[in-house]
This record gives sequence, C-alpha cells and structure tokens, in this order.
Amino acid sequence: MAASGGEEAEPSASSPSSPAPWITLEEWSGSAATKLSRTAVLTGTSSSLAIHRFGSRWGQVWRKILGAFVPEGFPGSVTPDYVPFQIWDSLQGLSTYIRSMLSTQALLSAIGVGEKSATVIGATFQGSNLDSNAKMWRLVADFMNDIGMLMDLLSPLFPSALIAIVCLGSVSRSFTGVASGATRAALTQHFALENNAADISAKEGSQETVATMTGMALGMLLAHITRGHPFAVWFLFLSLTIFHMYANYKAVQCLSLTTLNYERSSILLQYFMQSGKVLTPEQVSPREHIFPFWARWRRLIKPKLQHEHVRLGAKASRLAHSDLMVLAELARSCYKDAKYLLLEKQGDIYVFIHKHANPADILKSYIHSLVIANLMNKSKSLHTHSQLWMNEQYPIFIEKLRSAGWAAERLLSPATVWRAHWVHGPANS
Repeated sequence: MAASGGEEAEPSASSPSSPAPWITLEEWSGSAATKLSRTAVLTGTSSSLAIHRFGSRWGQVWRKILGAFVPEGFPGSVTPDYVPFQIWDSLQGLSTYIRSMLSTQALLSAIGVGEKSATVIGATFQGSNLDSNAKMWRLVADFMNDIGMLMDLLSPLFPSALIAIVCLGSVSRSFTGVASGATRAALTQHFALENNAADISAKEGSQETVATMTGMALGMLLAHITRGHPFAVWFLFLSLTIFHMYANYKAVQCLSLTTLNYERSSILLQYFMQSGKVLTPEQVSPREHIFPFWARWRRLIKPKLQHEHVRLGAKASRLAHSDLMVLAELARSCYKDAKYLLLEKQGDIYVFIHKHANPADILKSYIHSLVIANLMNKSKSLHTHSQLWMNEQYPIFIEKLRSAGWAAERLLSPATVWRAHWVHGPANS
C-alpha cells in the first residue's frame, strides 16, 4: 500500500474517489513485551465499528495489583532466585514487624495508654516511575520521613489519638523505605562510571553511618538542653525540617542525570528544533522541575508543557469509531513502516505502541509525538511534516545526544502496559 504524498494527503477522512480503509486493531496488556495478553479487538470500516473484549475486569485489576509488588517485566526481568529470596526475605521482615508491634503494644500498655489490642496495617506505596523521576521521588521520600517524625512529635499532644498518630507515622516511614530505596538504586547506577555500583553503595553506607552517629550525639545533646521546654523543641524541629528539605533540594539539584525521561527528552528536543544543538546533562539539570506538586499548580496559570500533551501507551479499546478510521488512514500512509501509531486529538497526542516494539521504537515514538506537539499551531499537516522531520533529523538528533553524553538507547519511563497490533488496508483489497 503506497503512502500518500503532499500536504493535501494528510489523513483525516476517506476520499470519495479512494477505497474506504479498514483496520483491525488488537489491544494487548502486560508488564513486558514478552508477557502480553490480548484484551480487546477492534474492527473498523467506514460504516461500522465492532469491539470484542477478552478477559475480565478482575483480571485487569489483579495485574495492576501485582504490578505494584513485582518489578516491571516480571518474571522475565529478574533472575530465577529472585522469587525464593523475596519470599523468605518478606517472611523475615513480617516477623520483625509483628515483633515490633507486639513490643510497641506492650510499651503503650505499660505507660497507661490502654490495654485493648490494636492492629496496625502497613501500606506500601510504589510508583512505576520511580526510576524515571528519581529526583522527584527522592524529595517525596524525605518529605514523608519528615511527616513520620512530625507524627512522633504530635503524639504527646493528642494522647487519645496516640494509636492513630503512631500508625500514620508508620505508614509514612513505609513509603519512605520504598521510595528512597528505589531512588538510591537508580542514583547509584548513575554514579557508577566503572561498573562499581557495589563499591559506591558500600561507601554510601559508611557515610550514612558517620552521619547517623554524629546526628545521634548532637540529638542527645539538644534533647538534654531542651528538656522541659516544648517551644524550644518545636522551634528546633521546624528549623531542622526546613533545613533538611533545603539540603535535599540542593542535593538533587546537583544531579545531572544522563537518562532520557519525559521531561528531559522534551527539553532536549525543543532546544534542538530551535537551534540545531543538543544541551548537555549539566545544562538540562537546572531546567528540570523536581517538585511533585509543580505540574498541577503550574497548570492553573500556564498551559501544559509539550511532554504533558503526550499519552504514551494509549488504550486502544477507548477509541471512538472516527478515531479508529483516522488511524486506519495513518497506518497505511505516514506510519506504514513504524512500530507505533500517533493520533492527535483535542491538543493531545495518543501513542499506540506495537506489541513487538523494542525500547528504541518506544523512544522514537515518544520523540515523534513531541515533534507533533512542537508543530501544533504551526502546521496544518502535523503527521506529514512530523514524518519529514523524523526522516531527516531524528538520526542526527540521536547521534548528537550520544555525543553530548546522553544514554540514548531507551526512554526511561513507566512500563508501557497497553500495546497494540494492527492489520489494515482498503476495503476492496
């Protein structure tokens, strides 16, 4: 099937003189490209749309729950000894938590808080984008740790709610453990230039030991000085908390990560399209936004950034009939050799990833969608012009990224849960 040529051939609807297109689009879901299951099949012609769904809603819910507790791509992304180790490690951790709750209950009972048994339910929160947004999650982890300490400080003021406050503090620390552990691993890999991640991790442990011992000594001294002076305690706590968050902000601001995530890719591409040059990791770092609440707050006063218009790994079963037919035209023209389909709708770009797409294909699809976002309001033929740019400039862009020190092999992003497979053609074929 030949691709259409010229701006006037931008697919939007079937021409009366050309054969009406048809498309069969399969929706696949899974945590990795090798572990996919078909969830829906959409068959569209110019006059009809048929959707057949597979599996149950409970199955999709179970996959989401499982995805919160196992690595992306499980089990193919881990070694065979991962499962037995995690089982025994979880059991030993469980016994520790149970003993901790029993000892805490005994302590509370001893100081007269109450004798009724209390159950503490620990919740573990895990984001699949911890690696791709390591800076932000590092700040979030330390903020949650501050919340846990604040709960401890509040507990004497509300003795009737002591159990609830202690539980909130425990939940905050649980979140801190997950987020800080994941981000620490990502940052350790970033620091390791000579495959010395283990040595870096060991030395970091030594540094933390020294900091902990120093902090304990100073803490005991300050606790002795401020004993019986609650206002002094609160003043010191709040002052140290502000300094703690400031120090963490400066720490992550110093990082010049070389991986490509959503925002860094957008910053790099926009600068390249304007100047033909690629920024270095050191130049991109101060342009990143690392506060978790920043995006939502900024949207109240400013429009979306370009990468916020992209929906990577869109769900095919949510397509309307008209959208499916536009994809049918695009699949046989602009994207006939691509492992992805792009659909622009109401200012957003929906990226449908092929089930056999590799990391390089996903990176290319994301950059292509950013090109379309850059061309919005500048061109009436977004797909045609963006495809021309990709053919001419994308190889140059990737090569310059590598020369500037970027890891341009893949896009560091949350797992692409939804993928697709399509077959298309004219109605008379």
